[in-house]
Amino acid sequence: MIGLDTNVIVRYLAQDDPVQSAVAADIFERRLTVERPGFVSLVAMVETVWVLDRVYGLDAAGLVGVVERLLAADALVVECEPEVYTAMEAVREGIGSFADALVAALGARAGCVHTLTFDRQALRLPGFQAAEAGRVSP
Repeated sequence: MIGLDTNVIVRYLAQDDPVQSAVAADIFERRLTVERPGFVSLVAMVETVWVLDRVYGLDAAGLVGVVERLLAADALVVECEPEVYTAMEAVREGIGSFADALVAALGARAGCVHTLTFDRQALRLPGFQAAEAGRVSP
């Protein structure tokens, strides 16, 4: 298996640098195989979605499409794939950010009854509870 950093993934997806994008395309299209897959860590996945959103201005549908393609690629292994899928669905449904939904999904996977937050947007997602002074419910 070969680990993939965010910049390699983004260069492949964005095709915005003639030299680096060509190298990234060679990696994705020729060097990665089912027998020798690329590994996409959670950190790389979150960073990729963030960069495509904030830097490249991809909308929710575009972000969902990218995550779907990465999850479907036979030559990629995505860390915590079910939780990444759950986060992608939250973006598709318009109920939260990819990162927040991933935090909630990973908390649920770890057995958390909920995840405390001050983020009002995150509270729209299942698995979050408002963090309030003097109150931590079981």
